[in-house]
Amino acid sequence: MGNNNSGQFKFPKWTNQLPALLGILALGGVIYVVVLLTTVFSPEMSAVGYTPEQPVAYSHALHAGDLDIDCRYCHTDVETTAKANIPPTSTCMNCHKTIKFESEALALVRQSEKDGTPIRWNRVHDLPDFVYFNHAGHVQSGVGCVTCHGRVDRMETVSQVSRLTMSWCLDCHRDSDANIRPEALVTHMTWVPDGDAAELGAKLREENNINPTTDCSTCHR
Repeated sequence: MGNNNSGQFKFPKWTNQLPALLGILALGGVIYVVVLLTTVFSPEMSAVGYTPEQPVAYSHALHAGDLDIDCRYCHTDVETTAKANIPPTSTCMNCHKTIKFESEALALVRQSEKDGTPIRWNRVHDLPDFVYFNHAGHVQSGVGCVTCHGRVDRMETVSQVSRLTMSWCLDCHRDSDANIRPEALVTHMTWVPDGDAAELGAKLREENNINPTTDCSTCHR
């Protein structure tokens, strides 16, 4: 009497390899997460210290520091628009038509003014495309330039000093009082409050109805 297997379901032979394949995929997933956490999200990958060479050796230490030129003289839009503008050549020439006009260091600036070709400055602080950041909102809320950009008035060449990571931003949004100052003083690099910074910030936040949000849509739109 023969065996009747017509009622039995048989898996294809290739399914015998599934346990091994699933094991490889699981291991690959673990490796991927480890690499992601130790590289992309590590402090070393946050660009702190990034100091790109610029086409013109512009010294913030001289202009913003020694000469005490207000940040807004060059970055005119930081109070009203989302992005901080790079000053046009005409802004540079407001002074340099009469100050060191023949300097070799200003050759590219003079050429830019002559032919109308913008100088291609290298971006220092470059957030990912999926992140929305509004300069005006922060400036109008009394967040000082130094809070994010550091002591630019001491920098010969501007470098990134803050991590600018998601956790770094959220830490401030969750507890922002110490970083809020009178709006009129946002560009002052050396300003310190007379008393407790957090206490002053809390008062200003309440008076000006400043309510930092941690909703995802605030930065990811």
